[in-house]
Amino acid sequence: MFVSPNQLHDATALVIEGNPQSRAILVSQLRELGLGTVAQCSRLSDARRKLEVAAFDVVICEQFFERESSSGQDLLDDLRRNQLLPFYTVFVMITAEASYSKVAEAAESALDAYLLKPHTGAKLYDRILQARLRKRALHDIFTAIDAQDFELASNLCMERFESRKPFWLYAARIGAELLLRNGRVADAQALYEAVIEAKTLPWARLGVARAQLEAGQTTRAVGTLESLIQDDAGYVDAYDVMGRAQFELGNFQNALSTFKMATTLTPASISRLLKHGMLAYFTGERSEGLELLDRATRIGLDSKMFDPQAVVLIAFARLDNNDQRGLARCVDQLTRLHERAWEPERPKRLLGIAQTLAALQASQTTQVLNDVRDMVRGIYDPGFDFEAACNLLGLLARLAARSTPIEDMTSPVDAMGMRFCTSRAMTELLACAANGNADFSERIRKGHTQILKITEQAMTLTLKGNPQGTVVQLLTESERTLNAKLVESAYQVLQRYAERIPNAVELRERIDGLRARFDTGAPHARLGENTTAGTAPGAVSLPTRYKPGKAEGEAADEDEYVR
Repeated sequence: MFVSPNQLHDATALVIEGNPQSRAILVSQLRELGLGTVAQCSRLSDARRKLEVAAFDVVICEQFFERESSSGQDLLDDLRRNQLLPFYTVFVMITAEASYSKVAEAAESALDAYLLKPHTGAKLYDRILQARLRKRALHDIFTAIDAQDFELASNLCMERFESRKPFWLYAARIGAELLLRNGRVADAQALYEAVIEAKTLPWARLGVARAQLEAGQTTRAVGTLESLIQDDAGYVDAYDVMGRAQFELGNFQNALSTFKMATTLTPASISRLLKHGMLAYFTGERSEGLELLDRATRIGLDSKMFDPQAVVLIAFARLDNNDQRGLARCVDQLTRLHERAWEPERPKRLLGIAQTLAALQASQTTQVLNDVRDMVRGIYDPGFDFEAACNLLGLLARLAARSTPIEDMTSPVDAMGMRFCTSRAMTELLACAANGNADFSERIRKGHTQILKITEQAMTLTLKGNPQGTVVQLLTESERTLNAKLVESAYQVLQRYAERIPNAVELRERIDGLRARFDTGAPHARLGENTTAGTAPGAVSLPTRYKPGKAEGEAADEDEYVR
């Protein structure tokens, strides 16, 4: 027997394999290795549900499933991006695909191991062993992350990278991710570029693009991504980031084409179906968007990766088509999602929208008007976000179309425009949410024009040598409109000219209060991204808890595992 002392007896494993004979062999091999508990699934949907509610020490997954449109890679991708795999879980992808690109793709996403068929039990053990060794070697880094000591974690990553200790490339990727998340964009970009200089890797090139995007260098990010996609047309995360960059530039049609490529490459990815479907829905490709959102709902309604806003958009469409049964089904689905939600505020708000739509369809005018008035009163609440604005605009547009308007529709539309028009892309998305109401869309665009004018007028004071006047003017307008662009502009000017502003401390307190209360530094468009858990495309899923592996054997050269 090739396993000497049994060091896996307390581990749990999950085998995901569609072929009964292959599945039985894998289960048998794991039990021979001494794993205490081995569960098994024949379908990816069943595996996803198991992995969402339970953690496993080892997951063995087949890459290709004959009777399913999705693959093991699709499952891994969604699990990784939605932070549903604990750090200590070893994910091994098994495939008969011998081409390097496919194997490297699996290794890239798993950051653990891959195994080519046919394989022996000894080879499987070796892959599991080496992956657990890497997790043990990086114990100090992830312990620091668990303790929220991100500076220490970043320093440990840099030390391992610079000294070329075992797993230095993986450490560099984690370190760069920490730097990005902490706002140290230039440092993150420098680290990604250092990795490229040492060893050209797709994830490092994608990291450079992400850093450029975070730094506001959107056009440069597009150039970086175009080069990456030209060299590796199958690198799906690159399409995700490219779509985001094109969206921020306001190139919605280009973004749609890019998202379509991503969903074509991964047709069962819940998050990509949602993102593509929502953008298509808002930008006029309504039938295509609904088809994608319907598919995402069928696949992932019970998944933690699912964004319930998709059901709300479907509910709007059901109302427009006078589909009473379809609308009732949407209400039932959102009721289920609300009842099981850990943080019920957002699901409750989305359910309320669907219930109001159902009341509108049933001509319950009094209830509809009361609901809408309540929503309008909440426009300046901290919890009223861009998503809520889009939904309220959609409701107001449909009330206007049915000639059942509230007393004053233009004031709330103007208020939402002034609050949420932070960029051309956000403005156009909000205007699209008005569902073809030309007056509402025009008022939204005028709001963006006003915000630009306010910003330009305030900035001229700095050019005249009065940065304090700029901050005061921007802050005053920020408190009036709650526009995140104005808040962040005031913050940036104060950061730059604090030494020349006598009451900088007082102004900083006011700005910090607004930033904290209304989360002005966060993006406001979800586009299918469930914010209760999630990772940016191309990012590393950093753990929320750590469970060290066993001390087994010696570390291998990481080049075999990090491609």
